[in-house]
Amino acid sequence: MMASASSVSISQAIVAGAVNHGASSNSSDRLPLRFLTFPAFSGLKSTNLNASCSSRLGSARRRLSRRLVVKATAVETLEKTDTSLIEKSVNTIRFLAVDSVEKANTGHPGLPMGCAPMGHILYDEFLKYNPKNPYWFNRDRFVLSAGHGCMLQYALLHLAGYDSVKEEDLKSFRQWGSKTPGHPENFETPGVEVTTGPLGQGIANAVGLALAEKHLAARFNKPDNEIVDHYTYVILGDGCQMEGVSQEACSLAGHWGLGKLIAFYDDNHISIDGDTEIAFTENVDLRFEALGWHVIWVKNGNNGYDEIRAAIKEAKAVKDKPTLIKVTTTIGYGSPNKSNSYSVHGSALGPKEVDATRKNLGWPHEPFHVPEDVKKHWSRHTPEGAALEAEWNAQFAEYERKYKEEAAVLKSLITGELPAGWEKALPTYTPESPAEATRVSSQQCINALAKVVPGLLGGSADLASSNLTLMKMFGNFQKGTPEERNVRFGVREHGMGAICNGIALHVPGLIPYCATFFVFTDYLRAAMRISALCEAGVIYVMTHDSIGLGEDGPTHQPVEHLASFRAMPSILMLRPADGTETAGAYKIAVLNRKRPSVLALSRQNVPQLHGTSIEGVEKGGYIVTDNSSGNKPDVILMGTGSELAIAAQAAGELRKEGKAVRVVSLVCWELFDEQSDAYKESVLPAAVSARVSIEAGSTFGWHKFVGSKGKAIGIDRFGASAPAVKLYKELGVTAEAVIAAAKSIC
Repeated sequence: MMASASSVSISQAIVAGAVNHGASSNSSDRLPLRFLTFPAFSGLKSTNLNASCSSRLGSARRRLSRRLVVKATAVETLEKTDTSLIEKSVNTIRFLAVDSVEKANTGHPGLPMGCAPMGHILYDEFLKYNPKNPYWFNRDRFVLSAGHGCMLQYALLHLAGYDSVKEEDLKSFRQWGSKTPGHPENFETPGVEVTTGPLGQGIANAVGLALAEKHLAARFNKPDNEIVDHYTYVILGDGCQMEGVSQEACSLAGHWGLGKLIAFYDDNHISIDGDTEIAFTENVDLRFEALGWHVIWVKNGNNGYDEIRAAIKEAKAVKDKPTLIKVTTTIGYGSPNKSNSYSVHGSALGPKEVDATRKNLGWPHEPFHVPEDVKKHWSRHTPEGAALEAEWNAQFAEYERKYKEEAAVLKSLITGELPAGWEKALPTYTPESPAEATRVSSQQCINALAKVVPGLLGGSADLASSNLTLMKMFGNFQKGTPEERNVRFGVREHGMGAICNGIALHVPGLIPYCATFFVFTDYLRAAMRISALCEAGVIYVMTHDSIGLGEDGPTHQPVEHLASFRAMPSILMLRPADGTETAGAYKIAVLNRKRPSVLALSRQNVPQLHGTSIEGVEKGGYIVTDNSSGNKPDVILMGTGSELAIAAQAAGELRKEGKAVRVVSLVCWELFDEQSDAYKESVLPAAVSARVSIEAGSTFGWHKFVGSKGKAIGIDRFGASAPAVKLYKELGVTAEAVIAAAKSIC
């Protein structure tokens, strides 16, 4: 049974989540609530239209029936639009971009100038959205994978009526505290779905968004009510096409048959170094056809408005495969001296060229000017968007009346509300429970959570049998079975991570996890960094976490990886020691919806320890065993993961010799750092300088805990190919080493 949320609407819940950055965030850095509005949902009280929801729904339906043929026949309506007005609107987009970049004296004007026609047609004629509620569930999603061209998106959001991008925001492009940063950031600018910039990741995010839509539609749609029904659109460029992550993700999109994914390829043949003929000459059309995509070529992307319209209509008619619309454009279109060259890609045009471009395109207006007829034309999106959402709210009310249980689950996924008492499903362990690898404990946790957390879905990069990540009660998400929750990513780590970011950002209640060997985070680190930056609460299940994996050798044995993720902001690095701590790690990971979690799990068996607890894991560091009094142990032994048992063994031997020894688990440094000074002092008293840490990884970072007089035992070299027991002995990660270190300092 879902916990009650009768006092807030779905829209309110999502917006509240969007403006809360997490427990450790500075709220002053987030977008103020005054920039957001909260449309009503399913009979709940509206807070932005000063009318009851029922009144709104009724009036919305009347509006829809008598004067709006909203979006479904948008093309028919807009075919009547004067072509000269479209040209003026397109040039408005171009010059908003040019003027913003010029004022900032930094940015990328070329892409917005070339892509303005497709951007206009998409946002003005096809895209389904409500500018006054950027988080309305059934909106279409748009991703600018070529994120350097972000002024295209900001200009479109401004014209469409989003409160997040006012004229003053355009004028503060790329400045401190601006809502128009140098690349699109979903956590800064409502209306931006995902954070893009590293090329190729945006298209992979879009695959994740489209996967989420297909999955939810398969689970919740009914023959008489398609309650989940929206498209994912993306603009990508030559750089995105060159990056390997796009190939990984687009291969999966074709395999999965994501028919509601439509990608515009800005085919302008220019990258930073010059014409793409110097490094990129493959036939992209044939490659995408081989990947299972439908491919359309718009030969005139500069002013071929009818071609662009026809291509989108054709793409939407193809239901069983994603579509790539190759749109041949001129980068920097309209600039008489810099268009079709790399010089317009990544720098301001300069005052003389701006003037020349104004003359060339017949644009006599001052900077940032939006002509009144353009403003009036775009202003209809506010009432149309509100009507679209109202219509969907009425549709959901009907869905809820007929399909109460499904509606409750769907609502929980949209709001991100977890079922009451979900954490009680996590498995429990005692010291008498048999020893097992924490990857096995992880498997038990995943399968326990799968029964009670409806948004949990994920999979492995072709290592499910080793990572142990299959949910046994579900089948595989495939083209013909999109309702299933095991996702087979194949050997595509980077694409896997970026796709999971898209899933996590689709709705708050979807909780994606992905898995591989810990060492192969090297392949998906770029996506993990974006997870941390864009507040995507992906769960990274990383097994084979140390030299404990044994004979596969140093290519597979992570050494520096723990330290590297501890250095990454806004991500939780958890290394549980046994089954209890693994359960605690999953509790933390599920609860942290705006912060990704990395779980480093052992291949080898570990004992179930005395003193470990879920509550301790929640604090990041805690006392496991202690025979001292007065918070004055003779020595403190610290460890994580499989080495916590080694610390406990060493403590037992030292206690036999009369030492007062405290054993501390530092399972998650980030969580421990967030605790109060008083709590940290109760665990690691400043007066006790005799401290020893042990971890089968780099010692980098441990000195902040062991201090100048303490000892850090670890591995500051690559491993070797040998049985795990032999490796631990030869590399000095042993109880004997801990005992010797302790005796040397106390």
